[in-house]
Amino acid sequence: MADQAYEPRLKTEYKQRIRKALKDRFGYSNEMQIPKLDKIVINMGIGEAVADSKKVQSAMTDLAKIAGQKPVPTKARNSIASFKVREGMTIGAKVTLRQDRMYEFLDRLITIALPRVKDFRGLKPTSFDGRGNYAMGLREHIVFPEINYDQIDQIWGMDIIVTTTAKTDEEARELLREFRFPFTA
Repeated sequence: MADQAYEPRLKTEYKQRIRKALKDRFGYSNEMQIPKLDKIVINMGIGEAVADSKKVQSAMTDLAKIAGQKPVPTKARNSIASFKVREGMTIGAKVTLRQDRMYEFLDRLITIALPRVKDFRGLKPTSFDGRGNYAMGLREHIVFPEINYDQIDQIWGMDIIVTTTAKTDEEARELLREFRFPFTA
């Protein structure tokens, strides 16, 4: 019963403030037209997995700590001899976050992880795909507070894709700006 009373901070903010701001800005006639976050996909490529399969477990454990749910291993679709990759070999991990976990992750990303990135000057406002989805990359996974710096054996990079229901990049950019994404000017 206590779980239903709790709601992530950004979800509450979306319902109370952001929806109204977007409706005023774009003049939507229907509540269902207002863009919202659909999902967040976190992908971690593990190139070193070719030489050492233990690195896959290490990366998947770290990704599980960051995301709060179990990641799915990604397999190579075809063999590439020059990279010593065989078809079906695990070369990465990904996790798809929805609902409350998505809002919790977004909150940690914006308020804790991004300010900890070295030489961070803001996110590129041009990294939209034309359909209202935003992609960004992090070079180090150690910026997340769940990762204990002393216990990691390797630093991994990751891709974070924020999928929205917005029809255009302008609507998606405004939605993410309302969530306080630190875009550069």
